[in-house]
Amino acid sequence: MFPIRPKYNPSVVESIIFFVLIVAMISFFIIKLETSPHIPITLAIFLLIAYGLFRQISFKDLEEGMIFGAKSGMGAIFLFMLIGVLISSWIISGTIPALINIGFHVIGGTWFYAIVFAITSLVGVSLGSSLTTSATIGVAFIGMGSALDASMAITAGAIVSGALFGDKMSPLSDTTNLASTIVEVDLFDHIKHMCLTTIPAFIISFIIFAFLSPNGSVPLENIMQYQRALEASQLIHWTSWLPLLVLVVCTIFKTPAFIALGLSSSLATLLAGITSHLTWSDIWNTWFNGYTANTNFEPMNELLTRGGITSMLSTVSLVILALGFGGLLFVTGIIPSILNAFKEKLRRVRTIIISTALTAIGVNVFIGEQYLSILLTGETYKGIYNRAELPNKVLSRTLEDAGTVINPLVPWSVCGVFIADVLDVPVLTYLPFAFFCLLSPIITVIFGGRGQQSESPGK
Repeated sequence: MFPIRPKYNPSVVESIIFFVLIVAMISFFIIKLETSPHIPITLAIFLLIAYGLFRQISFKDLEEGMIFGAKSGMGAIFLFMLIGVLISSWIISGTIPALINIGFHVIGGTWFYAIVFAITSLVGVSLGSSLTTSATIGVAFIGMGSALDASMAITAGAIVSGALFGDKMSPLSDTTNLASTIVEVDLFDHIKHMCLTTIPAFIISFIIFAFLSPNGSVPLENIMQYQRALEASQLIHWTSWLPLLVLVVCTIFKTPAFIALGLSSSLATLLAGITSHLTWSDIWNTWFNGYTANTNFEPMNELLTRGGITSMLSTVSLVILALGFGGLLFVTGIIPSILNAFKEKLRRVRTIIISTALTAIGVNVFIGEQYLSILLTGETYKGIYNRAELPNKVLSRTLEDAGTVINPLVPWSVCGVFIADVLDVPVLTYLPFAFFCLLSPIITVIFGGRGQQSESPGK
């Protein structure tokens, strides 16, 4: 059931007390002291190692737990570095500038946040990845929001909400496939069943974003400044759309994300060598250092100066620390002890669903890993749902409603650190406005298992 075998079995009370202390410490550093999440996560690792040694767990076992935890995120780490390359190559090839420019022609101030949410949702379903959606169309919308004097916090909240809607509902999404597979539910039955809670969350979120959107039109001169700066950059050409087209084609043919991003980045780089004013040396250096814009309009420089492997190093280091921290929570027995305690005491349908949601949220908060929130919670609760005669698709839906969408709301999580980095908006800044992500677990708890007990379990 658990990826790391615990070397100690603490009591539930002991596990909860230590858990609460660690959460309080991490929250104090991030919220009160406003430090980087790296610092409290590192301190939490020190505390867990001290706790493990006090409980006579060898340092070798503790170290292996950290390494195993970090190893589980290596696929994401390689992907993050490649997305850094994608962003810089899409800028020098003109793909992101072209997306921003076309957006100025179709989006005004009216219903801006709602339109951002809707379009990002559509792109998210098409790509099946919240990270790719945020790093491409999300970056473009941040640029439009800046030109429209819109709130960066609400704009980022709309982007995150739409990207996670797509990640949750797309048949191409890793998390959607994982949730259906782990509890043995047909993929499209799983997606269809999620509509019961996802559609209401989408509609409510759209209405809220429409209500919050700026009233009236934005001064034409404000938009013209950005458009003139884009023209002066000499980055936009008809070929700028080809890297996006390659990514779409790869998605249609279900090409692995790493290969799809690599192909799109490589094509974008080669096109930049033909169309841009940069030397080949400068072009290849953007893969590592990112692109530095040099126009006469400083806001555009700030928008287009980004990307590269170096831009992802802070994200990568935090992911390694957070997953190592998660590994220690398992090897010390703290997480298994709490999960087993929940498992033995659940009988009522609503209590089971609430507990499932809280467990998925808890794994996201304390381990910071989206896949583990689905995997661990799904494996833990499968037997409980069968015993309560609840269909497995109720479990798979709850895993997505409270597991998939919560990860970007945790400052030290895999999605949280990545999205905050590419959008340049801190997690705690956009969190109150990621309405779809906040509403999904609430609606799944309210909806509960109503009308599901009559079906035979496992369907």
